[in-house]
Amino acid sequence: MTRQTKRAIFILIFSEFLVCLGISLVIPVMPFIKNDLKLTATDMGIMNALFALAQFVASPIIGRISDRIGRKPVLTAGLFLFMVSEFLFAMTNHLWMFNISRLIGGLSAAMVVPTAMALASDITTKRQRAKVIGWLSAAFSGGLILGPGIGGILAGISYKTPFWVAGALGLISAIVLISLLPNDAETLAKTDLEPVEQAQSQHHPMTRAFWTVPIIILFTMILVSSFGLQGFESIYSIYVNEVFHFSLNNIALVLTLNGLISLFLQVALFDTFVQRFGERRVIRVCFASAAICTIWITQAHSKIAVMIATLVIFSAFDLLRPAITTLLTKASEANQGLINGLNMSLTSVGNIVGPIMSGMLLDLNTHYPYMVVAVFLIVSYLMAFMLREPGTQAKGGLKQS
Repeated sequence: MTRQTKRAIFILIFSEFLVCLGISLVIPVMPFIKNDLKLTATDMGIMNALFALAQFVASPIIGRISDRIGRKPVLTAGLFLFMVSEFLFAMTNHLWMFNISRLIGGLSAAMVVPTAMALASDITTKRQRAKVIGWLSAAFSGGLILGPGIGGILAGISYKTPFWVAGALGLISAIVLISLLPNDAETLAKTDLEPVEQAQSQHHPMTRAFWTVPIIILFTMILVSSFGLQGFESIYSIYVNEVFHFSLNNIALVLTLNGLISLFLQVALFDTFVQRFGERRVIRVCFASAAICTIWITQAHSKIAVMIATLVIFSAFDLLRPAITTLLTKASEANQGLINGLNMSLTSVGNIVGPIMSGMLLDLNTHYPYMVVAVFLIVSYLMAFMLREPGTQAKGGLKQS
């Protein structure tokens, strides 16, 4: 890996960390905004849904645009839009302006997150890619983990302060990216690519040749993993409080431990797991572990058992997403923007549907949401045995990992 490539990767990690930090800074102050401006729970729900909706619609379109015009312009525009979104939220006290801000924020996320992944795939070899995607996933998780705590401190000044700080972080990220990321970043590592990668034939994404069985399965798994994670996580605090009488301190302990374990797994161990066992085996083990422990929680009788099962589930999801993403990036070297855009779009669908489904099922029975999530995870585990290495199948496919 060349010095320029390493610098480009560092800039991507830095930018993604700052943007995710900025996104999560605002989480602690949302209840204050609701109460101060006399908004309803429906108002807040629509406001959050608009972010995911914009992300869902824009991600595949932006992915194709970045394939055509390059990653740097799209990343730069996304960071500036993020700044505009946060500053707009800080300046207004009108619901319709909050909604516009969230739409702009969803568009910015659609431009930054998948494009950063696409650029990382452009400038790395297949052997290097798992490590780099693990770093980007850790930056994503790290920003989301640290943000609420910092946001809570900043809210002590004013509940609008986190939005001003988030906008400033977006501006800093844009300036760093413009100044330090090479204009021809996509071609930095092309000379390092293996001959088989350079010679690989490419298929247009709108043809049947592109939509192979492995790609369809992987996109389905992206949807299921985001659906499962949000279906599990969105009601977790309510579920463990009602069923196991978890206190706020118990919940905070679990989430803090999960954050630390997540960073360690993605930074220190993910690449080792992939190099030793392969992405497909990692995916199978993660789906199986998540399914077993989700069922375990519904049958557990102690807080310790629930905490252990929870940490296993979150860890499985933390490894699942980068493992699936790594396989997807190997599917077509010429369509990284589209692939990562569709990845983000399907994630957004899961983020919308998962919490709604779990909330409705929770009203019927406390155990129903997790039993449904477990069923989806088991089906995905069985589907994982159908996987072959995308983009490199021979007549009989590759051997299983």
